[in-house]
Amino acid sequence: MGSTINSFAVSQLGSLISKFRWDASVRHRSVSSRKLIKFRANSSRVYGISAARQNENIGDLSSSGKTLAADYFEGNEGANDAAEILQPLWDDGFGTQTFKDYLEIEKDIVRPDYGPPRWFCPIECGCPLKDSPVLLYLPGLDGLGLGLILQHKALGKVFEVRCMHIPVFDRTPFQGLVNFVENAVKLESASSPKKPIYLVAESIGACIALSVAARNPVIDLVVILINPATSYSRSQLRLLLPLLEALPDQLCTMMPYLFSMTSGDSIKRAMLNTSGFSLAEGAKEVFRNLAALSQPLSGLADIIPVEFYTWKRKMLKTAAAYANSRLHAVKAEVLVLASGKDNMFPSEDEGRRLSDTVGNCKFRGFKDNGHTLLLEGTVNLLTVIKGTGHYRRKTKRDEVSDYVPPSLSEYKLAFDKILGYYRLATSPVMYSTLEDSNIVRGLRGVPDKGPVLLVGYHMLLGAEIYSLVEGFLREKNMVVRGLSHPEMFTKNFRSKYAESSNFDLFEVFGALPVSERNLFKLFSAKSHVLLYPGGVREALHRKGESYKLFWPEQPEFVRMAVKFGVTIVPFGVVGVDDIVELFLDFNEQMRIPFLNQQIRQQNHKAIKLRNRIERTGEEVSHQDLFVPGFYPKIPGRFYFLFGKPIETEGMKECLKDEKLTKILYKKIKSEVEKNIAYLLEKREQDPYRNILKRMAYLSMHVDHVPSFDT
Repeated sequence: MGSTINSFAVSQLGSLISKFRWDASVRHRSVSSRKLIKFRANSSRVYGISAARQNENIGDLSSSGKTLAADYFEGNEGANDAAEILQPLWDDGFGTQTFKDYLEIEKDIVRPDYGPPRWFCPIECGCPLKDSPVLLYLPGLDGLGLGLILQHKALGKVFEVRCMHIPVFDRTPFQGLVNFVENAVKLESASSPKKPIYLVAESIGACIALSVAARNPVIDLVVILINPATSYSRSQLRLLLPLLEALPDQLCTMMPYLFSMTSGDSIKRAMLNTSGFSLAEGAKEVFRNLAALSQPLSGLADIIPVEFYTWKRKMLKTAAAYANSRLHAVKAEVLVLASGKDNMFPSEDEGRRLSDTVGNCKFRGFKDNGHTLLLEGTVNLLTVIKGTGHYRRKTKRDEVSDYVPPSLSEYKLAFDKILGYYRLATSPVMYSTLEDSNIVRGLRGVPDKGPVLLVGYHMLLGAEIYSLVEGFLREKNMVVRGLSHPEMFTKNFRSKYAESSNFDLFEVFGALPVSERNLFKLFSAKSHVLLYPGGVREALHRKGESYKLFWPEQPEFVRMAVKFGVTIVPFGVVGVDDIVELFLDFNEQMRIPFLNQQIRQQNHKAIKLRNRIERTGEEVSHQDLFVPGFYPKIPGRFYFLFGKPIETEGMKECLKDEKLTKILYKKIKSEVEKNIAYLLEKREQDPYRNILKRMAYLSMHVDHVPSFDT
C-alpha cells in the first residue's frame, strides 16, 4: 500500500449534467502491480477549474479527461471476460485488508489537494458480474471515500463501485454536495433506467443520500445508511466540536486522536488478524497494532487544518436539518445499519426512528460495533445486503435470477463461527442411495445435475436444515434452495430479529418463500430445491408426534416436478429427540390464557397458506406459528438418509391422469417414512452416538467420526 495511486484508479466526474460532450479515455497505471485500467468518458461538464488542477495528486489522467463517467473496465488482464456467474464458496476477499491499510492510504489521499469533490473506482473491486448495478459510496466525516476498503473485493463482484472523495481543503457546501451526487444519480438513471442505483452512505453522507432520495422519488434507489448523522442534534459530537474549536493552536494536534477515539473501537481494530496467535503472542500483537494505528494520526495533525473541523460542524448541523425535513418525501428502498456502541451519534435509537418514519425502511442493529462499522472487520456489507433481501439487478427483485451464492467467508461465518458448536454437538452423518439401491456414506447418490427436488421430513424447529445445507456445500459445492414459510420474509417478522443479523443468513444460504411461482423458476433454473410438504405443522409438532409426517392429501408438487422432468430424492432425518426434550407444546400453550391470546394475535397477522386445504379440514392445515417450550439434553447425533432418486422424465401421463399422480405422491411419502424407520433402527448400532465417545475420537483423529455400517 505505497500510495493512493497504488490502490485506486480515479475518475473525476465533477458535475454530471452535460454541457460538453466528447469521447475520451483515461489511463491509470498502478505503480506496484503495473496493471492498466481504462475508463471511457461519455458525457460530462467542466466543474470550473483547469484540467491540470483537477488531475493533481489523483493519478495519471489524460489532458482531455476533465470530468469522467466510468462506464466500463477494459484491460486489467482479463477484465473483458466478466464472470457470468459466481460459484458457491467463491472467494470474496473479505478480511484480506484491515484498518491499517486504510490508514496507510489515508496518509497519501489526505494530502493538500485544492480540487473539487470527485469519484474514484477502487482497483481492488475488479470486474463485476454482467448487468451489475452501480453502487455510489458517500463517505462520512472524513470525506476521503475509503470507508469501504475492507469491502472492496466482495462488493466489486456484484456492483460497479464508485466512491466519492472530498479533499480536505474543499469547502463545497452541503447543498453543493447534494447537487453533485444528484447529478451522478440522474446520469446513471438515464443511462440504465431498468437498473437500481445503490447509495451506501455513512454519517453525514447518509444525510446527502436521504436528501437525494427525497428530491428524486421516481428514480429507483436503494439507500443503505450506516450510522446516519440525522441524529446530530441529540449527539455528543454537537457538544464536542465547539469545544475543540476553542482549543489553543498548540492543542489542535489532539483533534485527530479525539476523532479516532470517538469514531470506533480501536481495540477491536487492533485485534483483527490475530486469531492465529497464542494468548501471549496475541496480546503482544494487539499492542503492536495499537501502536501502528496511532502513528498515521500524528501525520494527519500536520496536514488537516483546524478550519476543517469548524466546517464539518456547520455542515453537520445543516445536513441533519435538511435531511430530517424531507424524510416524508423519501420513497426509495432504505436499509439502516446502526451500531450499539457508537460514541458519536445515538445511532441505534436513530435507526429505529428512521425505520418508523420512512415508509419502505428496514433496520439492522450491531450492538457490539462502533461508529466506523465497516472498518472494524466484523461486518461484511455484501452479506448484509443479501441477507436483508436488498440485492437486485432489475426494477423488481427476482429471488432466483438475482441470487448470489454464499462466499467462502460467509460459509466460515455461519458454520464455523456461529454454528461451530452446534455442528460439533450434533456431528451429522449423511447417507445416500445409489442407482443399484446400495446405501453409502456421503452424498454420491444425489444427482449432481438439476433440477433436483429433495423432499423430506421437517424435524422440530427445522433443526436439520443447517446440517443439510452445510453438507451439500461441503461435499458437493452445491447450494440447496430451501422453500420456507413466507412469513419468515416479512418485515413484521424480521423486525423482531433486528438485533440479530444472523437470522438473515437463511436468505444468504438460499432460502426463499414457498410458492408455485418460485418452484417454477427454480426448476427452470435447474436448481437443487428443498421442500417440506408438512411445513409448519411438521416442524412445530406436538408431543408424541416425533417422526410423523403431516402431508396434505393432494399431491401439491408432483405435477410441476413431472412437467420439468425433475429428479425427486426422498429423504429422512432423525436425531432431534437426542438434542432437546419438548415439554410445552401448542395444545398446552393454548390452555394458558396469556399465551393463548399472544398466539392468536400473532397468527391473525401472519400469512395464510393452503386455504384450499383449510376448507377440507386436513390436519396439515393447522399451520399455527408459535415457539414450543423445550429444554436441552446431552447431545446425541443427526442422521440423514437420501433415498433412491425417482426420475420423473417420461412420466408425462401423470399430467393427464390424477390417479397416477397420487400413486407417485404416495410412493414419495412412503420412501420418506422408510428412510426414517431405517435410521431409527440403525442409529442404535452407532458406537459414536454418545457425544463423549465422539469427542474422544476427535481428540485423536482429524477425519470425520465413524457411524453405523450400512
